Amino acid sequence: MSEKTLTRMDLSEAVFREVGLSRNESSDLVEAVLKHISDALAAGDTVKISSFGTFSVRSKTARVGRNPKTGDEVPISPAACCHSVPRI
Repeated sequence: MSEKTLTRMDLSEAVFREVGLSRNESSDLVEAVLKHISDALAAGDTVKISSFGTFSVRSKTARVGRNPKTGDEVPISPAACCHSVPRI
């Protein structure tokens, strides 16, 4: 398994090489796509990208956790998290 992380810069560079847009235009395009995806998730929508995967927001309820060092119970607040299901 590879240890490399794919970054926005890597995506912009790939668009630059594959599509032929300028580096600035490639960067702007990647930023626009990511913003569109994050805005849709923030609105509670599900994002499906054909042959890639599905992104959605899941709500986690409040629960009780434990401090592993002391064993004390600690309340964990409810939270929303992004969930992805890759299409393989």
